[in-house]
Amino acid sequence: MKTCSVVLAAFLSCSFGHLLAAGQQQTSSEAPSNPQPDKQEKPKPKIRPNDAGSPVPTRADMLRGAYGPFRANNDLLYYHLDVRIDPDKKFISGKNTIRFRMLKTGTRIQLDLTAALNIDKILLGDTQLHFQRDGSAVFLDFPRPLQTGQVYSIDFYYSGNPPAIGRFGGITFKQDPSGHVWINTACEGDGASVWWPNKDQWRDEVENMDISVAIPSNLVDVSNGKFVGKTDLGDGYTRWDWHVHYPINNYDVSLNIGNYVHFSDQLGDLPLDFYVLPEDLDKAKIQFAQAKGMIEAFQHYFGPYPFAKDGYKLIEAPYSGMEHQSAVTYGNLFKNGYLDHDWTGVGISPRFDFIIIHESGHEWFGNSITAIDPADMWIHEGWTTYLESLYVEYRWGKSDALKYLSGYRPKIYNLRAIIAERGVNAEPTEDQYFKSALMLNTLRTIIDNDSRWFALIHAFYQRFKYQNIQTEDVVAWFNQNTGINLTPFFNQYLRHPAIPRLELLFGEAPNMVLYKWAADEEDFAMPVRVGTPDHWQIIHPTTKWQSMESPLDKDDFQVATDLYYIDVNKQ
Repeated sequence: MKTCSVVLAAFLSCSFGHLLAAGQQQTSSEAPSNPQPDKQEKPKPKIRPNDAGSPVPTRADMLRGAYGPFRANNDLLYYHLDVRIDPDKKFISGKNTIRFRMLKTGTRIQLDLTAALNIDKILLGDTQLHFQRDGSAVFLDFPRPLQTGQVYSIDFYYSGNPPAIGRFGGITFKQDPSGHVWINTACEGDGASVWWPNKDQWRDEVENMDISVAIPSNLVDVSNGKFVGKTDLGDGYTRWDWHVHYPINNYDVSLNIGNYVHFSDQLGDLPLDFYVLPEDLDKAKIQFAQAKGMIEAFQHYFGPYPFAKDGYKLIEAPYSGMEHQSAVTYGNLFKNGYLDHDWTGVGISPRFDFIIIHESGHEWFGNSITAIDPADMWIHEGWTTYLESLYVEYRWGKSDALKYLSGYRPKIYNLRAIIAERGVNAEPTEDQYFKSALMLNTLRTIIDNDSRWFALIHAFYQRFKYQNIQTEDVVAWFNQNTGINLTPFFNQYLRHPAIPRLELLFGEAPNMVLYKWAADEEDFAMPVRVGTPDHWQIIHPTTKWQSMESPLDKDDFQVATDLYYIDVNKQ
């Protein structure tokens, strides 16, 4: 089980509940690249579905999302997923061996498997267990109480034709452009239980895992972890075996089955393995060279690649990409930008392959550090979007990083709070990517010392790597390690739709400006740079009016809005 001890203590008390490139300090006289316009962004003409409002949770959402008593009474230790894939029949069969430790004596636990797949049997040793199905929830009943502290292992046999579901299909049976079998999994959001049985939530993870995949012998399987070997089964099928040395969340578990060819590279002692279709090999050898520089950049800021024993793999897939742990999937057309577009619209994205940088960044935030609930997924997506800007800064400097981040402003709608409802499998707003990244850049400016900022984010990652955390853990850590009460800051950006607005009133008296923050958080207070780019002055507004002397009139008085994600209202 991978979890933060603070969070673990909190939920167990309840039976039910869901630095080489470090920059120099920027003084008030230094100018950032270019301040953004003070005017608020105009409302967007098209509303994304998950920004318009959170749907009322269904029974399935509650069963999946709630960390109820039959989830909380056990601690995952190990999976061995052992499956056989029949491409012609689009059929999967096999078992998952699930090892767990009981945290509270009981006779029932909850697992998950889509109702579209059959449960053939579930065994505790030689004893066949009784179970009840409620949609995708599977409640297992044991003939006698499982005792606190004891370790148990069950074999969950299943089979059937998994349906394609969600944005990337869950598990898809396709053909590649040359007509060969191509089978891939991608199930974040929809849940890994759409194709294999597991404890389908985010809070609890196995400590390690084995994956065995039997497929027709003319195909290749690429899954998570270190390649152990392959075995000819003598019936036209070959079994591919992989071992995952680290905690892994369920949706990261991945099958990639196809007519793959392999090439490799090395970064120090870290093996880099690449799997692509034969017709794309030459393009991949050029494009995938970016992976090495990406890892170097993120290691610079956060420390060693987190899954060194498993290595790093980049695997061609028929969709844009996904952050499967140690087996990142890629479908970005072997071109820079995102699907051959300038993703942030400011001329920086075409310099690098967005999918390689973003999806691989999740190895640090999303896979190594994981949220305990999808409601806190900004810990994955906001941090990794911010990592994109760090990659830009590592390669091309801070000015370009700020310019890159500025391109995300038009993608933010500010219609819903970032943090969604916990315990109901709720999908957060897409603002979690862009708004959270700009929030982190704002926090960097508050710290006002780049060397200290880079030391902080490195220490933050090192504190929580291989753990599952929630927003409260992030806030508490930064409060303690900065000596600043940042709770109102995080609350304003993450728990309210609106961003803070700097109110500026001119003309009450000569050379006087009144200022304050308009914010939902009563105690919101954040320093901000005002004046002109050649001579910024740091003021310390609160939600109460204050005044300052300034020779600048309303038109000349500027705010460094490329350093802060805020609105400005000048009157």
